Amino acid sequence: QVQVVESGGGLVQAGGSLRLSCAASGRDFTTALMGWYRQAPGKQRELVAGIGSGGNTNYADSVMGRFTISRDNAQNTVYLQMNSLKAEDTAVYYCNVRRFLAPTYDYWGQGTQVTVSS
Repeated sequence: QVQVVESGGGLVQAGGSLRLSCAASGRDFTTALMGWYRQAPGKQRELVAGIGSGGNTNYADSVMGRFTISRDNAQNTVYLQMNSLKAEDTAVYYCNVRRFLAPTYDYWGQGTQVTVSS
């Protein structure tokens, strides 16, 4: 049974930092694309950062230079280090693990709340 579990969310003051973790289990995710999305109230879910199996990364313009995504393939875990947090970063953050080539799959975590107070 596949599980994708996020942790590390919470309340932080503007300018502070948080580190999110996402542990995936139930199958081998070494070749998966892993990413973080977020959804603020009244807004659509958006991509925050993604990382490929080879370590290549991409970021939303709004977090470039402040957030860093990384992964530990041995642990099937992906991290999001968030620095210089702003009030507009407040959202539920979701972990996604997917593979576009066969065997394809697309798994989501339950989400973790990040609240940045100004």
